[in-house]
Amino acid sequence: MTPLAAQDAVDASVIDQTPAGSSQMTRTFEPAFFAEYAPRNALDMVSRIPGFSISGGNDGQRGLGQADQNVLVNGKRFSSKSDSLSDQLRRIPAADVVRIELVDGNTLDIPGLTGLVANVVYVRRGASGQFRWDLGFRPYNADPRWYGGEASLTGSSGALDFTVSLSNENNRFGADGDTLVYAPDSSLTEEQYSRFSGAFDNPKLATNFTYTLGPASIANLNLSYGEDFYNRDEFETGIPVSGPIRQRSSLVREDGPEYEIGGDVEFPLGPGSLKLIGLERFERDNYENTLVDSFSDDRPAIGSRFRQTNETGERIGRLEYQWNMLASDWQVAGEAAFNRLDRRSSLFRLGETGEFFELDFPAGTGGVAEDRYDTSLSWSKPISSALSVQLIGGMEFSTIEQTGAAANARSFKRPKGSLAATWKPQDNFDVSLTLARRVSQLSFGDFLASVSLGNDNQNGGNNQLVPYQSWNVELQANRNFGEWLSLQFDVRQAWFEDFIDWFPLPDGGEARGNIGDAQRLHLGLDATVRMDTFGWNGARFDVRLRSRDMDVTDPFTGESRAFSGDTVDLIDVDFRHDIQQSNWAWGASLFSEGKVPYSRRYEFGREWEGPTFVTLFAEHKDVMGLTVQGRVRNLLGARDRFERTVYDTPRPDGLLAFSESRDRRIGPTFELSISGSL
Repeated sequence: MTPLAAQDAVDASVIDQTPAGSSQMTRTFEPAFFAEYAPRNALDMVSRIPGFSISGGNDGQRGLGQADQNVLVNGKRFSSKSDSLSDQLRRIPAADVVRIELVDGNTLDIPGLTGLVANVVYVRRGASGQFRWDLGFRPYNADPRWYGGEASLTGSSGALDFTVSLSNENNRFGADGDTLVYAPDSSLTEEQYSRFSGAFDNPKLATNFTYTLGPASIANLNLSYGEDFYNRDEFETGIPVSGPIRQRSSLVREDGPEYEIGGDVEFPLGPGSLKLIGLERFERDNYENTLVDSFSDDRPAIGSRFRQTNETGERIGRLEYQWNMLASDWQVAGEAAFNRLDRRSSLFRLGETGEFFELDFPAGTGGVAEDRYDTSLSWSKPISSALSVQLIGGMEFSTIEQTGAAANARSFKRPKGSLAATWKPQDNFDVSLTLARRVSQLSFGDFLASVSLGNDNQNGGNNQLVPYQSWNVELQANRNFGEWLSLQFDVRQAWFEDFIDWFPLPDGGEARGNIGDAQRLHLGLDATVRMDTFGWNGARFDVRLRSRDMDVTDPFTGESRAFSGDTVDLIDVDFRHDIQQSNWAWGASLFSEGKVPYSRRYEFGREWEGPTFVTLFAEHKDVMGLTVQGRVRNLLGARDRFERTVYDTPRPDGLLAFSESRDRRIGPTFELSISGSL
C-alpha cells in the first residue's frame, strides 16, 4: 500500500487530490455514506459501494505487468502478490479513509485499467490496531474451527508508515453419503458409503513499510512469511453385489513454507517519474497420498502411495517511467521475470508383506524454468470531458526450458496490448470498450506427470505446452438511477489460440495440452437496490449474475463442447437490513453456480456442490465496542456431488466400463465473527 502522506494529521494535499481527468468522470463516497454499516476497515466500505464488485489482483497474474485489479489506494495499485486485494483493504482502518472515488480507469496514469475503478483515499491518523476472530462449527464430519482471523497494527513515525499483520486463513470441512456404481447394462454392481473430513490452515505474518523520501518520492517494502497445513482423511465401505466387502482409507497430507520479499521506489526524473519494482517469491509443497483397500475375505490388501515435493519460485524486476506530453499521459515499461518449478515425485505399491515398495516414475521428476522479458509503451488522454482513450502496445520474449526425463527448450516472441475508450455523457451513465491481445500464464505442473490415486488417473507430462493467447473485446456499461438503483453490465468475448485442456498422448495416455482454437462469451450483471426510496429504510439487495457460452472442439471425440470445469452460470444475491436507530442488522444470501463437465480420454464427468447455498446472519455493531456477527450457512441442504462415466478403451470408440454417481451430505455450518479495535 502506498499512502501519499506519512503523518498523523490529515494532509490537505491528500484530501484535495483528484484523479486525472474531469470531475464528471468521478463519483465520490464520503465516510458518512457508509456510517449505517459501522465499517471497521476499508474492505467493509468498498464492499458497500452500490453496483461495484472487487475483481482482479496480482496473485496468479503473469509477472506484474499492467494493472488489472479494480481497486487502488491513494491512486496507486497494490504491489504484493501474496496478499489478496481483500486482505490488504482489510488492514486499512475505516477511520483513516478520507473518501472513496469511483473513477474511469482510462483517466488514470496506470496502464491496463479500464472500466470503473475504486480509489481509496486515506491518511494515517496515528497508531491503531484491529482484529477479527472467526469461529465455526459443523455438526457432521468436521472439527470445530477455533483459530481463524487476523490482527493488524498500523501506525507512523515521522516519514515512515507501517502495517504489521498476523493472520490465519483456515477451514474445516467434510461430507458423508452414498456412491452407486453401475455396470454397462445399468445394473447396480456396488454400493459405497464414504465419509471424509479435512482441515486447512495458513498462518502468515505480513508487513508493509512505506517511507516518504520527499514531496514526490516514496519507497515501499513488503515482507511476508507463512506456512500451509492441509489434511484430508477419507474412509469408504464398498458392498458389491457379489464378492467381499471392501474397506478403503485415503489419507492426504500437505504442508510447506512460503515467503515474499517485494519493494518499489518512485522518484522524479527529468520531465516525469521513474518507478523501480523488485519481487522474490518462493513456496514449497510437500504432498503425500496413501490409499489402501482391504477386504473381508483372506485376500491381501492392495494400495498405493504417491509423494510429491514442488518448489516454485518467481523473481521479477520491473521499471516504469511516466511523463506528461502533448496533454497526454505516457508510460514506457520493461519487465524481466524468472519463474521456476522443481518437482520430485515418487510412486509406491503396497506389497503382500504390508510394506510399500517404490516403482519407476521418472516422468514425475524434473524442472521447468521460464525467462521472460517484455516491454510496453502506453498512451492515455482525455479527449473531452466525456471521452477518454488509452492505447498500450507491447512485445514479450520468453524461453521455456524443461529438465528431467523429457528435457526440452523453446523460445517465443509474442505481441500484446490493448485499446480502450470510455464515454461518459452523463454523471450517471458511462460505457467502456476495450480491445486487447493477451498471453496467458502457464501452470508449470502441467509439464510433468502426476497421479490421482482416488480416481485412478495418471496425468502425463507435456514438454510441448505453450501459453494460450487470446483476442478480447470487452464492454462495460454503468448506470446509476439516483439513490435507489445502480447497475453494471459486462460483455466479454474472447477468441483463444492454443487453448489448454486434456488431450491424448501418442502412448495411450493423456496430459494437459494445447488443443486448438476456442471462444467464450461472458455476460455479467451487478446490481444494487436500496429500499429506502420504497419506505424500507436501511435495506438493500446486491445481485451478481453471470452467464457464459463457450465453444471448443473436444480432442477425444471431435465434438463441440464447453470448457472443462468452467462456470456456465452463477447467481449470487445478498440482502442486508440495517435497522434504523439501532445497532442491529440482519440479512441473507443465496448462491448457486453451474459447472461444466470435464472431458478426458477414458471418462467424462462432473464434480460440484449445490445446487443452492443459502445463508442467514444477524449482526450487532456495538457489543462492548465490538462488532459481532453470527451466520448459519447451507440452510437448504446443498450436497457434495460427483458423477462420471468411464470407458475401458479411449473415447469415443471405447466400450463402457462403469458409471458412478455420488451424493453426500455437507450439512449446515454455524459461524461467529468478532471484530474490534486493539
